[in-house]
Amino acid sequence: MRDHWMNCITHRDKEVDTFLADYFDDTSRHVLLVAGAGFDPRSRMVAEKLALTLGSRLTAIFIREERPGADAMLRERADGNQALLFAAVPNSEVIEVNIFADDGAPVGGARIAAELAGRPLPSNVTDVLLDLSALSIGVGFPAAKLLLERCEQTEHTAFHLIVASNPVLDDCIRSESSDRPSPVRGFAPLADTNGDQSDLEVAQVWIPQLARGLTKTLHRIGRQLQVRDFYKVCPVLPFPARDPRRADDLIGEYEEQITQEWHVDPRDFIYASEWNPLDTYRRLSRLKLRFDRTMRGTFALQMILSPIGSKVMAAGALMAAIEHDMVVQYVETESYSLDNTSQEVGGKTIDHDGNASLVHVILSGPLYGAFPSTVSSLPGTQEEDANLSNVATK
Repeated sequence: MRDHWMNCITHRDKEVDTFLADYFDDTSRHVLLVAGAGFDPRSRMVAEKLALTLGSRLTAIFIREERPGADAMLRERADGNQALLFAAVPNSEVIEVNIFADDGAPVGGARIAAELAGRPLPSNVTDVLLDLSALSIGVGFPAAKLLLERCEQTEHTAFHLIVASNPVLDDCIRSESSDRPSPVRGFAPLADTNGDQSDLEVAQVWIPQLARGLTKTLHRIGRQLQVRDFYKVCPVLPFPARDPRRADDLIGEYEEQITQEWHVDPRDFIYASEWNPLDTYRRLSRLKLRFDRTMRGTFALQMILSPIGSKVMAAGALMAAIEHDMVVQYVETESYSLDNTSQEVGGKTIDHDGNASLVHVILSGPLYGAFPSTVSSLPGTQEEDANLSNVATK
């Protein structure tokens, strides 16, 4: 159990800049950065910030996700970002990952896991940073799990997650998903049917993260999962959020799925902060604890996450999936497009996403060496506990 995750070290916006400058100013620190090298302007933010402080103490692995029939304009942007990344971090390499096999099967997760497994951490690396900003869930989640496990095997290597988030830009990036939903590589455990649970019926709880313009994606996942047979469906909504009405707008956009397909009880919605990954992690962890208590002796629980949209919220879902062996069901993207003719977002051109909010989390490392080995209960307010108890009661 990683008890320190409930209160692990996090930073946001200016705090991130201060931390990166102070923490990595120590000349004994050597960093491996793993990040995306795609068309998204956020792919350069973290690398350029780290390069200013670390200089030659920074090495990087940039992941170029390749999809058939990629838009020529977006490919040109990716080429430009890649060149700028090489200029910022000379000691770096690019891994090209074909997301689909010849038969159309999504294989990006297996391929990035194989690539990273064949690259042992340099002995002088003290910190590994995974930048999820420009990585898909199908690639970023397997990379995170592998790198975390590798860092946890040492006593001196810290593992960090960092995300540059801009929900407005996310809304401008349109995706065409494949028609083959599948579990993310490394996130498809069997339901807990061991010991005294072996004879119990499995109760599946699906937790889809709602995001603008992705109703077809979640419909495909729900159809593949046969969601009508589920114990419950608990959609995740962003609140608080940069746009106070975002949750309401999403409920309106997904009204047909919520009422006709998923039959969601209004008490089953989960509200999580759009800019704090620990909020998502804590809520999912508390929900699992309460489902376990409610179902003990009656059902064997299996929680299935579908984190799409906000990468900050997805980072919290990643933590919950790793810690509690949850399934992550996902539809890989076949192609992207920019749904914005002016190529501006919030007054900034998409070539440089100046409106992005940085979020940083330290998941493991020497800083947690003295953390207590056990935690008697999960932190939370009485109101939160009451809300989640309603969700966990059929």
